[in-house]
Amino acid sequence: MSMQDTIQKGKQYLLDTYSQVPVVFSGGEGMYLIDEEGKRYLDFVGGIAVNALGYGDSGLQNAIKKVLDKGLLHCSNLYYNSVAVQAAEQLCSISQMERVFFCNSGAEANEAALKLARKFGHRSAEPRTEIISMVHSFHGRTYAAITATGQEKYHKGFAPLPQGFSYAQYNDLASVQALINKNTCAIIVEPIQGEGGIVPATQEFLQGLRLLCDEHDLLLIYDEVQCGMGRSGKPFAYQAYQVKPDVMTCAKALAGG
Repeated sequence: MSMQDTIQKGKQYLLDTYSQVPVVFSGGEGMYLIDEEGKRYLDFVGGIAVNALGYGDSGLQNAIKKVLDKGLLHCSNLYYNSVAVQAAEQLCSISQMERVFFCNSGAEANEAALKLARKFGHRSAEPRTEIISMVHSFHGRTYAAITATGQEKYHKGFAPLPQGFSYAQYNDLASVQALINKNTCAIIVEPIQGEGGIVPATQEFLQGLRLLCDEHDLLLIYDEVQCGMGRSGKPFAYQAYQVKPDVMTCAKALAGG
């Protein structure tokens, strides 16, 4: 089947959710993608921050093959498996966090973090349920994650959205403080805003958020789905600031594609 045939069949059978570039990739090598006609492309997209190791990485391929050769692709969370336990131990070691919850995507990781925040807020007789996010943030396309995303264009057409979210200005501590009330349970923030324009948080901003969360008994959630896993020069972006969160989400480069 030619590249054009594949594109036409894709238009016929795939739901049109993305404006796709008319090219079909069939392989990759290092930092290059190769289309079905053998043309090579220098890849500056990296699967949108996913393929941090490039293409055809032997270490990644061998690790996947090792698991496949055991014949155990899935056994559910009802049981332990050594690979998951080893991965959790390594993640705790490099992240300086304490526990790991594995799920399927960055959006699902953020959904879990938001659910955890609500659960945290229900500890008292009068539950606290409100979550503060940032303008220009992006946290995923599932319902709570898209609501936490501080971009109106992603909200259009999906009302009514889940309630209990408000949006502060990034790197503006006063705007965050103004939104905190007796119903607030958490703040979610990207240490480096990705879709917002590759904007790093200031040291003062993250330190201030940590102090506000400690003062008001709020969870501080870092979304490191895009900026984590070595993409900032540290294993996780927050480590350049030395301002530790209560909860951190990661995905994309975590699985290497």
